[in-house]
Amino acid sequence: MVGRYEISNENWAQITDIVSPTQVMGRPRRDDRQVLNGIFWVLCSGAKWRDLPERYGPWSTAYERFRKWRDDGTFEAILSRLQLRLREDGLMDLDTWMIDSTSIRATRAAAGGGKKGAEEPVDHALGRSRGGLTTKIHLVCDSHGWPLAFTLSPGQQADSRHFISTLESVYLPGRVGRPRKRSRYVVADKGYDSDELRRYCDRHGIKPVIAQRQMHRKTRPGLPRRFDQHRYRQRNAVERCFGWLKELRRFATRYEKLASSFRAMVCVACIERCLRANFSYKA
Repeated sequence: MVGRYEISNENWAQITDIVSPTQVMGRPRRDDRQVLNGIFWVLCSGAKWRDLPERYGPWSTAYERFRKWRDDGTFEAILSRLQLRLREDGLMDLDTWMIDSTSIRATRAAAGGGKKGAEEPVDHALGRSRGGLTTKIHLVCDSHGWPLAFTLSPGQQADSRHFISTLESVYLPGRVGRPRKRSRYVVADKGYDSDELRRYCDRHGIKPVIAQRQMHRKTRPGLPRRFDQHRYRQRNAVERCFGWLKELRRFATRYEKLASSFRAMVCVACIERCLRANFSYKA
């Protein structure tokens, strides 16, 4: 019987070659499935690593395995595999994507991280504002609420600054052909209302469905854009996606000092969300 926070046999069979490759030499290692279940437990419960129940093995093993999978791209490979499955099963909308952001409150323990790794930002994606330390998650999802890609930034930065980089991070491979990196429509709120972003969409053949701010501006040259009100109503998919992800406490609050560690935890949250496509997974 599969316990709470644990991955089902069917889902494990899909990712076992990524998480647990065949061991040829060396001392037998702790069961990867057991460790992965422990990481899911930490993600969902929000508890400290040292509070990991004994049934998942030593907490230090789970934490070291989390760091290893964070650094070698295992979590990204798992998410890509699950996205491929959603795409092949016809559960993913490749026509209309939504983009938005949410601010995540960081605890005081998240501050003070040293510079580690060439790709680690100096500010560790932490921003100081009136509400304290925050990190902003910029997310792209489809109209069904499946997460496609995300980026991190300090909490005080504007959403529009990370529109292009977040869309450029989408990479959906298929069994044949080139990976999918563009959609036909992109839906966003008025926080992304910018001539620069609209020109970017035009260059790449994307039709922007972005609400306009109420402000005085010069009339744009050419024919006026028709605002697709019906498609814009679908934007609540990204809001619902954030709502589902924030039920996971390690997503809703940042405890990690390093941006790479928090990014890995967000990636695990997206994996957990994609696993819900299989009803045998018990959340």
